[in-house]
Amino acid sequence: MFELRAPRLRIGYTVDMTSDEVERIETKIAFLESANVELSDVVYRQQQEIAALRAQLDVLAQRISAAQTPYTPRTPEEERPPHY
Repeated sequence: MFELRAPRLRIGYTVDMTSDEVERIETKIAFLESANVELSDVVYRQQQEIAALRAQLDVLAQRISAAQTPYTPRTPEEERPPHY
């Protein structure tokens, strides 16, 4: 009978890296951290702008709603003749 076993994983290993390679990786990490902060700032500013635009839209919607009067049909006596 065959017995199935999971392969053994080698968790610890060593890699020899030169100081140039380490510096290159550190530089990339620093760039990515900087880019992340910039993007976070952009998203924050955009969220603030969206909130302000929504507030303006709500004000305009209320103005339009208030300016609209319900339609009431006019009687023939209330209609103006075409020559007025």
